[in-house]
Amino acid sequence: MLATKQPFAEAMSELPFSLWRFSVAQYEAMIDAGILTENDPVELLEGWIVKKMPKNPAHIFSTQVLQDIFGKILPEGWFINLQDPITTEGSEPEPDAAILRGQRRDYVARKAVPDDVALVIEVAEATLPQDRTIKKRVYAAAGIPVYWIINLPDKQLEVYTNPATVADGPDYEEQQIYRASDTVPVVINGRKIATVRVTELLP
Repeated sequence: MLATKQPFAEAMSELPFSLWRFSVAQYEAMIDAGILTENDPVELLEGWIVKKMPKNPAHIFSTQVLQDIFGKILPEGWFINLQDPITTEGSEPEPDAAILRGQRRDYVARKAVPDDVALVIEVAEATLPQDRTIKKRVYAAAGIPVYWIINLPDKQLEVYTNPATVADGPDYEEQQIYRASDTVPVVINGRKIATVRVTELLP
């Protein structure tokens, strides 16, 4: 398990062999060529092709609940997308959920980019260390304004806001922890549109 503060690239550099990092263009070329398909459980994070963890029933439940809740509260001009890629400068993460600008048909011929995204959400159990480190760094570097981690082991919601570049690299300047009994504001494009009870997000 990676230490919380240890950069992913630094951890990779400590391996006793060399690894090859891929650009987003190279990664997408492998997809276009059929080398990687939708059946391959991987995503590109900071140039590394990273295997995604299998989803258990609790993870599936929380992801589906997100769709149910956000489908009711989002204003016109926004929609929820589940487990699809967001193309950034050096990564192509596939968050469990993302709130995107526009409507689904706008993305028939292209993938979402950071300017399209108001909020990304990861449902975390075994992936919690990764979601708190490399995933958080990727989203902060892309300037995505709000990042939620639905923390299943601790039964809480972690909300990260104000992406910035700090001494250790890209990160979010503010963090708020919401317990199961709390209510969290849903902020889209800088505006609070609703509140959600954290217990609704948990299995």
